[in-house]
Parts: sequence; C-alpha cells; structure tokens
Amino acid sequence: MQIAIEQALIGRENGDRPVGSIIVKNGEIIAKGHNRENSDCDTTAHAEMDAIRKVNPSLGPDGLYGSTLYSTGEPCILCAGAIALSKISCVVLGSNYNPNWGEFGDYNLRKAFNLIYHPEIQIVRGVLVEECQAMSWAWRAEQIGNK
Repeated sequence: MQIAIEQALIGRENGDRPVGSIIVKNGEIIAKGHNRENSDCDTTAHAEMDAIRKVNPSLGPDGLYGSTLYSTGEPCILCAGAIALSKISCVVLGSNYNPNWGEFGDYNLRKAFNLIYHPEIQIVRGVLVEECQAMSWAWRAEQIGNK
C-alpha cells in the first residue's frame, strides 16, 4: 500500500485527485497507476484503470487471475467493472468506505461486485487508512479553498 500511496502523490503533484493503485502477482508488482483525470483530460483515467492498462499484454486474457490490486481509495463502479473483467482476485483498500461521507451515495465495492455478479472477488479494507484518508482530505480542502 505504501507504493500505491507514492503513486497517489505523483497524481497529486500533477493536479489530480490523490489516488494510487498497484497490481501484485506472485509477490511482484506488475503495474502501477495513479489518477490522471485532470492531467490527461480523461474522465476514465482513474488510478485502478491506469494500473490495469499498464499490465503487460503478454500475460494474456487470464493473466491477472490470482493477482491483487491495491488502491488508496474505494474504486468506483467503472473501476469495479474493469477489475472484474480483468479477473483480479483480490482488492486491498486503504480508505474505509463511509456511507455518511461516500462520494457515490450508498455505493461500495462489495455492492458493485455483487451487482455485476462477481461476488468471489475478495476485498480487504483498512490498510494504512490514516495515510490514505489524510491525502484525500488534504486534497479536498485544497479544492474547496481554490473555489
């Protein structure tokens, strides 16, 4: 998760929301990504999507089976679909979902995986929560201050 946090900080330096992701397979990092929505002018350039897009195509269509995606934030429904279609087996989250604060209403990743019929994907929550949430809150405060 520390490497995902480093990715998030790269995104923040580029003017993007600080979210970072990495994909690990067989104990090795095979892809890193960070949010690029603003810097790339691409609303689909989320950290999880960025990492998935960077996976070596030589792994083939089932290459991510058994892999773990680490993300500093709660992946949205777009990213949940990409995670499921990529056959990633586990998602480790740095931020805890909070229904009282959730950006996406009553959404959470488990509901998304159930909705798209991929309940077998394991979700682990709460890894380096304080660090991940502090980045997010600091960025939000900056955005409010800039308005």
